[in-house]
Amino acid sequence: MKSKNVLITGITGQDGAYLSEFLLKKNYNVYGAYRRLSTPNFWRLKNLKIDNDINYLSVDLLDFSSIIEAIKTSKPDEVYHLAAQSYVGASFDQPITSVQSTGVAVTSILEAIRIIDPRIKFYQASSSELYGNIGGKSQNENTPFAPQSPYASSKLYGYWMTKIYRDAYDMFTTNGILFNHESPMRGLEFVTRKITNSVARIKIGIDKELKLGNLNSKRDWGYAPEYVEGMWKILQQKHPDDYILATNETHTVKEFVKLAFETVELDWKKFVKVDKKLYRLLDVNTLNGDYSKAKKKIGWKPKTDFKKLVKIMVSADLERWTKWRKGESFPWDANNYINENKMLFRRYNKI
Repeated sequence: MKSKNVLITGITGQDGAYLSEFLLKKNYNVYGAYRRLSTPNFWRLKNLKIDNDINYLSVDLLDFSSIIEAIKTSKPDEVYHLAAQSYVGASFDQPITSVQSTGVAVTSILEAIRIIDPRIKFYQASSSELYGNIGGKSQNENTPFAPQSPYASSKLYGYWMTKIYRDAYDMFTTNGILFNHESPMRGLEFVTRKITNSVARIKIGIDKELKLGNLNSKRDWGYAPEYVEGMWKILQQKHPDDYILATNETHTVKEFVKLAFETVELDWKKFVKVDKKLYRLLDVNTLNGDYSKAKKKIGWKPKTDFKKLVKIMVSADLERWTKWRKGESFPWDANNYINENKMLFRRYNKI
């Protein structure tokens, strides 16, 4: 069977890295679109030991000619659009940039596919943030949307453009509405990784406290490597459609914190401080996804439970900081963040 070509935007992110690993095992030729930076950020791909197996393409999603060139070069059978300004908090700080990179870029990719080869299958990474504070026990594909951030509204634009191109041009375009999915390769700006990274630092004596915002926010948390398989399954169907990938369980930030500290046998109450400055301008109280459609139609369901997910993430961060203390070199993301980078600087320079 002929190997398929795939183009993944946002290949250096958590989902991009795991999806690349998954598709390489299925004998795909993987082309990865990344944003050129003064300091390249390929640590996730290096961590998975697949960095030499990717065909890299420097792509500016705000430059239509750049997108056209990427599609012509990769000649993809499938395009997975994962790139975005994906941190909700930052979208309030940079709303215009978020709208352009997270929303408008979707139309540019769809239009490029329509012009070059409308037979290309397209996956749009939608988000549970689309639902906002809609209420109800859980959200499904028919639940109305009520975005509560520039990020969410940008994702909603991309969601509708994906459906419009499907209906107007008979293209195979799909939305994967993924609820929160975490892993040791989640960015440190996200609350789950912020917690597990801090727990590891506290355990080995580097830090003494962890500052968090709203501990009562409820989220539907799953394990990222399982969700990228769901993305692939969505594009393997006979007809294009939209699907929710979730666990249909909710847990509070406080529950996550408690479990994370229990993993290293510490009492969370002794270390956690609530800082009102860390609250969102508009918070989403509860997100709970009903994945029954995905289970029935594409045969997907989550496998890793909440407790195991927390343990996986804490263990990984504890291992990283333990290696760092021993002076070992390995790919990770601490260099990309100010607080962690200060700690590394002091260690390497023996200050």
